[in-house]
Amino acid sequence: MKIPRIVLAGATSGVGKTSITCAIIYALQKHGFSVQPFKVGPDYIDPSYLSSISNHEVYNLDVWLMGKNHLLNSFVSNSKSDVSVIEGVMGYYDGYEGNSNYASTHHVASITKSPVILVLDASKTARSIGAAVLGFQKFHRNSRIVGIILNKIGSKKHELLCRNALEKTKLPIIGIIPKNSLLDIESRHLGLLSTLDKKTLKTKVTKISKIISESLDINQIIKIIKNPINLPKKSKHVYKKPKTTIAVALDTSFNFYYQDNLEALCREGAQLNFFSPVKDKKIPKCDGLYIGGGFPEILGNPLAKNTSMKESIKKLSENNMPIYAECGGLMYLTKSILSENKKHKMIGVFDAETKMTNKMRLNYTKGKISKNTIISEKSHIIQGHEFHYSQLDSISHDLKFAYTLEIGEGIKKHQDGLMQDNTLASYGHLYFDSSNYAQIFVKNCINYSRR
Repeated sequence: MKIPRIVLAGATSGVGKTSITCAIIYALQKHGFSVQPFKVGPDYIDPSYLSSISNHEVYNLDVWLMGKNHLLNSFVSNSKSDVSVIEGVMGYYDGYEGNSNYASTHHVASITKSPVILVLDASKTARSIGAAVLGFQKFHRNSRIVGIILNKIGSKKHELLCRNALEKTKLPIIGIIPKNSLLDIESRHLGLLSTLDKKTLKTKVTKISKIISESLDINQIIKIIKNPINLPKKSKHVYKKPKTTIAVALDTSFNFYYQDNLEALCREGAQLNFFSPVKDKKIPKCDGLYIGGGFPEILGNPLAKNTSMKESIKKLSENNMPIYAECGGLMYLTKSILSENKKHKMIGVFDAETKMTNKMRLNYTKGKISKNTIISEKSHIIQGHEFHYSQLDSISHDLKFAYTLEIGEGIKKHQDGLMQDNTLASYGHLYFDSSNYAQIFVKNCINYSRR
């Protein structure tokens, strides 16, 4: 199967991958191509930028969460546009635990057999950039690197020094992007600021993309993607007839969802009904509830003031409705969130309190589901990820944990997955298609609807 595609990789984090990827998408669209974006790694924020500029939902590609076969299947199945553009994660060869290629951008590029454009921040170097690129070329026997983009070039003289230094690499320079503070995008403690936070951000991303695109050789990019290596065809997903409705929290507080997870629920017979815990007064009619991650601490005050919404969710939990929550959703289900010395009263399904800290927990996770839950009918190994700045305090001794972790911090001493009635909430994020999580969750929602 021929899928025109390209990977944008960074020499390190913070080189401007997201902005440049958006610019390439913008430029390809201006040349008449439809573009399907993908993002390497467990990331919810960067995809919102890629989605805003492409007008397509973004799919994540993570070997740890998905496994090689699921990753390739997702990529092939969702590459329905003229071109697929994959944004990398961290440095090009940075993988799991930092000492292997596993789950790195290079690993994903190898699985998808994609050509790679390497992005470098040239602001504090000149001739040495040649040595850096030669190192990336030779570090792995097949680097897949076919071109270079230099970001933050200071002057014409700086550009000439870098061009001369890169002659030994024999790689084409796809872009020379001048240093410009106007091209900086706002950030927050977990990375870039989600486009869902501000309506004006989409306008800014489009403006930045247009400016950067003028410094790119888009014809060279089109030449690179013109003759892709064939990939195996994948069978089409079969969607069951809708038999239940799952309400999904989606607004500026809760928007961390993998598109594959939402589609997995739909394939198993769920109709999704989106709602806002900030603005809506109650849960829409449903048989199950899914509250993803996000930034509930940022809008802690309006969440706290929406008492009718909080009461409706707590009542549904007490009535044994299947409720699944991750990270921000977990925080929302505790008694309160303490952020910047302000305590905001939350739902109180779990007898615990959330406290924002200065320590970032960013880990892949691995463990075992040791109890029957609304997403699992028997014990088995789970692999996921966590990234958060909060922690749970004043945890009641009566609370039950469903997950025991060997990798990752979880909620308490390598335990995660709080259980209360038919409510399950964790700091860990799961990829539904790595097991039959969606199938079992939908089954439990159908059973609840028949009560």
